[in-house]
Amino acid sequence: MGNTVGQKKTNRIAFFQGIGITLIIAIIANYAAKLPFLSIMGQLVIAIIIGMIWKQAIGVPSHLQKGVTFSNKKLLRLGIILLGMRLNLIDIYQAGISVFLIAAICLVFTLFVVYGLTRWFGVGKRLGILTACGTAICGAAAVVAVAPQVKAKDEETAVGAATVAVLGTIFTLIYSVIYSILNFSPTGYGIFTGATLHEIAHVIAAADVGGSEAVDLAVIVKLTRVALLVPVVIVVGYMFQRSGESTNKKVSMSIIPWFILGFLAMSGFNTLGIVSESVANTIVTVAYLLIAMAMAGLGLNVDLKTFRRLGMKSFAAGMVGSVLLVILGYSLVMLFQLN
Repeated sequence: MGNTVGQKKTNRIAFFQGIGITLIIAIIANYAAKLPFLSIMGQLVIAIIIGMIWKQAIGVPSHLQKGVTFSNKKLLRLGIILLGMRLNLIDIYQAGISVFLIAAICLVFTLFVVYGLTRWFGVGKRLGILTACGTAICGAAAVVAVAPQVKAKDEETAVGAATVAVLGTIFTLIYSVIYSILNFSPTGYGIFTGATLHEIAHVIAAADVGGSEAVDLAVIVKLTRVALLVPVVIVVGYMFQRSGESTNKKVSMSIIPWFILGFLAMSGFNTLGIVSESVANTIVTVAYLLIAMAMAGLGLNVDLKTFRRLGMKSFAAGMVGSVLLVILGYSLVMLFQLN
């Protein structure tokens, strides 16, 4: 009996130590994301990278794996739910139908094009849809939100998130350099940036060169794409279940991602002003910490050889798709005369 109790206590300690590793990495990533260049990458991306480096340099003992997996799976869902506090549906409504249409057109176009390219380049189905969703919607957060719906492996999720993050960072730097030759007004540049870049961190960093008006509009357009995450996740889950990717051949309630509905509910609370702005900002900060812990958990499960094996083709597909998205976004801003 004594041995059993002792073993349970040891397992509990190991469980919390595993969670503790992801927390340490998330905190380091948070501070690193405040540095000039690293701010473009954002906390979530940095957490994945640190996790991968930790895996290679130190490793993760097997008895700590349960805690790491808990951060990777459970805390991720809680983080996504709380992230809904960032979304104010009234701001999206007030931006107008043209802005919504641009965001929706860019999203749908990118989903189909990037997914088609990944399949053409020989990328697996699950990694292909993760790369497409991350590019089309909101980077790493979209990848980890869609992953449970397509039964993605941890390595596929990590590679998808990292691939989209690197792409977004590259295009953020490009946007900042070519801003002066795009001949955009702050309004046009903000809409263009919000409709075509990946992470929210990328959008803010790139739009900053256009001034505060550009940043405000860019964030609204970006959050419009974030709001569309909900129907996309449901549809993707339905399609994968119907196609036989799931072990359950019948379409069931399992296609409904309850944590995404929680995300939408939190958006509703924020829109109705049930909590103060300071409380909402605190909740969003906690959300990013939890998601960063999940990203750290992903990184701790990835081998660099695996990334090289899986990531190169998906990166190439994402790069081509991102270039086409830039062209589409520029054309739509001109077509809708929003410049």
